[in-house]
Amino acid sequence: MTRVETEVEANATPLSLLDELVLTLLNEESGYFRQVPGWTLNCAVVGAALAELSFLYRIDTDMESLILLDTKVTGDPCLDPILSEIAQEPGQHNAQYWIERLAPKAESIIDRTLDRLVDLKILQHHEGDFWSLARGAWMSGFHTSSEVGTAVEFVKTRISKALFYNEIPSPRDVVIVCLIDTCDVLRFIFEIDEESEKRVEQILKMDLIGRSIAAAVSENIASPLLRRSTLTKPIPVVKLRKLLRSKHARSGNLPALFAELHEKHGSVFEVRIPFQERSIFLSGPEMNHWVHRNGRMYLRARDYFTDFERLYGGAGLLPALDGADHFRYRKSIQPAYSRTRLEESLDVVYRYARKEMSAWNVGETLPAVTMCRNFVNAQTSPLLASIESQDIIEDLQKFKERALQTHVAKSLPKFMLKTPGMRRRGKTIDEVVDRVQKVHTPAQRAGCPRELVDDLLSMHTSDKQFLPESNLRFVLSTLLASIYVGDELSFIVYAMLTRPEFHEQIRAEADALFADGDPDVEALTGPGADISRRFIMECLRMWPTLSMSVRNVMNACVVEGYELEEGVRVFIATTATHYLDDVFPDPFTFDIDRYKPPRKEHLGSTYAPYGLGTHTCMGWRMAELQMLIDLLMIAHYFDLEVAPKNYKFKIAPFASMSPNKKLKFHIAGRRRELIPQVAHRFLEPPPVHAAPLRVARVGRIQRRDHRGSSRFTRHRCTHPRVPKVWGASLGGIAEAIVRPKWPSYGESGKDAPSLIDIVRIIIISRGHSALGRPNSERSVIVVQSADVLGPQRGKRGEHI
Repeated sequence: MTRVETEVEANATPLSLLDELVLTLLNEESGYFRQVPGWTLNCAVVGAALAELSFLYRIDTDMESLILLDTKVTGDPCLDPILSEIAQEPGQHNAQYWIERLAPKAESIIDRTLDRLVDLKILQHHEGDFWSLARGAWMSGFHTSSEVGTAVEFVKTRISKALFYNEIPSPRDVVIVCLIDTCDVLRFIFEIDEESEKRVEQILKMDLIGRSIAAAVSENIASPLLRRSTLTKPIPVVKLRKLLRSKHARSGNLPALFAELHEKHGSVFEVRIPFQERSIFLSGPEMNHWVHRNGRMYLRARDYFTDFERLYGGAGLLPALDGADHFRYRKSIQPAYSRTRLEESLDVVYRYARKEMSAWNVGETLPAVTMCRNFVNAQTSPLLASIESQDIIEDLQKFKERALQTHVAKSLPKFMLKTPGMRRRGKTIDEVVDRVQKVHTPAQRAGCPRELVDDLLSMHTSDKQFLPESNLRFVLSTLLASIYVGDELSFIVYAMLTRPEFHEQIRAEADALFADGDPDVEALTGPGADISRRFIMECLRMWPTLSMSVRNVMNACVVEGYELEEGVRVFIATTATHYLDDVFPDPFTFDIDRYKPPRKEHLGSTYAPYGLGTHTCMGWRMAELQMLIDLLMIAHYFDLEVAPKNYKFKIAPFASMSPNKKLKFHIAGRRRELIPQVAHRFLEPPPVHAAPLRVARVGRIQRRDHRGSSRFTRHRCTHPRVPKVWGASLGGIAEAIVRPKWPSYGESGKDAPSLIDIVRIIIISRGHSALGRPNSERSVIVVQSADVLGPQRGKRGEHI
């Protein structure tokens, strides 16, 4: 025996029948159990637990009765509660009785079993409650004999030998075959022919324990009393006029509105909206738990996304996928959305954040949502796609918002997507795809860190049917047009500015973290940012940008006594729990201590700002870290104020929740200079992926030259970054010379022109140079880089 085999054998941990049943039923293609109905799965799991207790000599069972032999605990958290309940029962009952009685507790048994397999590094847990075989499982040595193989392969190999090679199965294998045959999934795991079916019948008769457990499970499954009840409750109907009278409906606070309706009408209610199909709403803790665990069996996302897909020319897009395809897609791109990718590129985040913030002039007032969306996009476009898109991001976002309002929320008529403005904005989709493709060639990407677009293009190259070229328009454009993080950041900044006590604490944390340079991952995730992290969590509770999800019922079911008919559309108000007093006490009070021990009110499925179930947001950990960095940088560098001062907080609920358009942020002061930290960027060649500058000859302007004598005339540069970058920090600009606007990439059929000599700016410094050192008033700084200006598009007639 080799040293490796010896170590494996020494560290081997036997698997219980529960472990082996779960591994056998796990479908790695879909990331969850094979399609076993809930009650059937529960009965099978309890049957496996009883069989394991029998093999441990705690109970004995036959076709007639179940007898307690020993009350000594096993040390297994799945088995001991069952053993204790059997021991406390005064009378004696058969296995069918106990399976029926214990089946409602099967979910907790399944949860503990899955957690155990993850702890043993046999399974890997993915966001959305998906599981797959862990990478190193084949070297873990978790088996029940001397053979070495993966845990899943080992169990299936044992059963295969019994089915197809006439080997005598062990009693444990007989129980597993009995249970999976009772669940009617044996034929989906193995290719069963007529000869194999006869062998299965022989195996089912080999062991008395297996026969008794399987018979008890089978009888419970077939019992008409335990099938879906036909005596369901009528679903309460909420009149539209009563809904609109709610103060939360008028303020746009959908989570609070859903919580109010939940308290009045229960977990399931119907809202009848004129000229729209029937709409059923699900809300409350029980519904959240049901959707998170069982939604994949009964609900699907495809139906309401069909028109949205068609608009972008795609089919089978990630938001509309379910089942195995959905899991495969998520699994392929999950690494790109991991927080590790962001942690490895913090220098890029800081650099582009400062670059965008340097455009904020003291004294100006900016729309809150637009400001925050642009701030976030300035960082995510280079991180996820290696391009800059500030010049077109507003068009992309407005087109996506209108598409969601038209085809998903259905709050606007379809012709609203065919206006001249929307048609013009729709053309930017092809422009962003062209930009991405031009910089994602082998030569351009050589030596660059891997990012999300690399993963997507690799998926497209390896399987053009799964991710066809027709889907790239949607994938690449909506990747950059994400509005959710920016909208949430606008809530967070508003909350900070209107709560001075938290503002001071966040500012103190930011100043401490940036005192010795840019903080690393350990500092951002350590106690030094604890207040800021909990502040963000409370903002996500009170104002989640994603307040609900929409699905269609694909399999009729009964939930909480209400029947959901096949084909009906359901709105899952996952965030209604955020405003339920029995879940979050005093829910309208801003309280960041909710998330500290021992309270920890956010644990479980009642805190759901990122959705629930299989469609849970993949990048939520990355998003939280980015929002933390952005909040700290804003607090560290600027003094902002809410404008107008008498602003009354209201929410725009569609397409995502965000502060309404009246909210603005006034740049009251700059606490620290941004130029010194990023001056080195001005002396570097610009990245090859920088977007083309938008420059137009729209007028003439007269200014004095640097000697203060003769006048000269120059065409006005309409790019907003010229005055914003230099006007505030250096005091003024005497001259700006740019090339005329040249065609977008692809219009001339030629490669994108070099950006090194696109822009030449001559800046007259008033007291300071670009590096922050004192300088004479007449000194001239020459910068040869398009990166100074950035890719934003200016407004016609804007002065420099």
